[in-house]
Amino acid sequence: MEFKISKELIQQLEQLIQTKNDQQLEVLLNDMHHADFAEILEEIDIDEATYIFKVLDSEKTAEILLELEDDLRENILKRLSAKEIAEELDELDTNDAADIIGELSKEKKAEVISELQDVEHAKDIVDLLRYPEDTAGGIMHKELVKVNENWNVLTCVKEMRIQAENISRVHSIYVVDDEDRLKGRLSLKDLLTTSTRTAISDVYISKLNSVTVDTEDVEVARIMQKYDLEAIPVVDELGRLVGRITIDDIIDVIKDEADKDYQLAAGITNDIETNDSVYELTKARLPWLLIGMVIEIIASFVLKGNEAVFEKYSTLIIFVPLLSATAGNIGVQASAIVVQGLANGTLKTYSRDYFSKELTVSMISGFIISMFLLVYHSVMYQQYMVGFAISISIVVVILFAATLGTLVPLFLHKNKIDPAIATGPFITTTNDVFGIMIYFAVAKLILGF
Repeated sequence: MEFKISKELIQQLEQLIQTKNDQQLEVLLNDMHHADFAEILEEIDIDEATYIFKVLDSEKTAEILLELEDDLRENILKRLSAKEIAEELDELDTNDAADIIGELSKEKKAEVISELQDVEHAKDIVDLLRYPEDTAGGIMHKELVKVNENWNVLTCVKEMRIQAENISRVHSIYVVDDEDRLKGRLSLKDLLTTSTRTAISDVYISKLNSVTVDTEDVEVARIMQKYDLEAIPVVDELGRLVGRITIDDIIDVIKDEADKDYQLAAGITNDIETNDSVYELTKARLPWLLIGMVIEIIASFVLKGNEAVFEKYSTLIIFVPLLSATAGNIGVQASAIVVQGLANGTLKTYSRDYFSKELTVSMISGFIISMFLLVYHSVMYQQYMVGFAISISIVVVILFAATLGTLVPLFLHKNKIDPAIATGPFITTTNDVFGIMIYFAVAKLILGF
C-alpha cells in the first residue's frame, strides 16, 4: 500500500521532537522507507527536520538526503557540522556523496572531506569531483566488482566476495588486465558452471559496451537505452576501468533532460523550480516574452501595410488569427517530432526521406483544412475568389511552417545548440511574421490587389 502522510502522524512526530523522546522517535521512523521519510520532512519545520538528522543513525538518514528537494537539503546541511555531514556521506555510494559535497561551499567542502573516516572512499569522492556533472565521469560510481584475467575461477570468487561487501547491487563482473585496462565481462553462469582451476582469460566475454569519462551523460543514456543495459563500465583515456554507471543514474539524467527540454519548449531559458524566487522565475521567463513581443510588433507592421486591402476584402483579416494558430501548431508538431528523433537517436541528421514525409503529411493536412475553409467562406460570405485565395494561402503557409519546424531543430543540433528551443515560442512567433507575409503575398497574386 502506498504511504500517505496524515495529520495525526505529523502531530505525533512533532510531539516526540518537542519532548525529546528520541527512543520513541527512532521506533516510529526506523522502518519507514527513505522516500516516505523525505516526504514527511518536507511537511515539518526545518529545525525539527534537522533534529531528526541529528538523532537517527546516519545509515538511515544518508539515503533520505538524496530524496530531499534541493532547498531543504541545502538548509539541513547548513545546520549540520562538517563531521555530521561526513558521517552521512560515509554511508553513501561515491557518486551520491560527490553530488552532495558539490553543493557545499568551498570551505565547507574541504572540512567535510577531511572528516571522512574511510580514506579510500574520500579519495574516490575527490576523484569524481574533478569531472563535469554532465559527463560519464560525473555520474559514475567508483564501487564495482572487477577480476584479473590471469586469475582462476577459485581466486576470482574469493576476491569477488571481498569486493561485494561494500556494494549494494552487483550488475556485472568486469575483467581487467594487470594495468587495470578493461578487457571484458564475466558471466555469472560461466563462473558457476566452470572448473575452479579454469583461467578467467578462457571464459570471459570480450564483447562489451563501455564509455569514456568525458562521454556526455545524454549519450550514455542513449547507449544504455539502445542496448538495454542495466549498467555500463566507464574507462579513462588509457582504457583503464574507473567506474560504472547504473540504470538508476540514467533515469535521473533522462528526467533532468526531459525537464530542461520541456522548459525550453515553453520558452523558459534557465532551469528553474516552483520554489525559486520571483526574480529567478522572471529572469528565466521574460527573455522569450520580450523576443515574442518584438516579433509580433513586426507582424503588426505587416498588417498595417495591408490596411487598404481590408477595405476591399474585409474577410481576409478575419482569418489571420486562424492562420497564425494553424501555422504555429503545424510548426510545433513538426519540430517536436524532430527533437524527439534527435533525442532518441532515430534521427541523427537531415534525412531527405523524412523531410519528404513531413511535407506530404503537411500537404494532406493543409488540403483538408483549406477545403473546410473554402466551403465555410463560400457559404458565409459568397466571395468565392477570396475564399479560394485564403484556402491556397493556408496550404502554402502550412508547408512553410512544416519546413521551418523540421529544418530549424536540425540546424540547431548541427551547431551544438539544444534543438528543444525550436519547439516553443521561436517557431510560433517566427511563423506569425512569415505566415502573414506569405498569406498576403499569395492573396495578392490571386486577387490582383
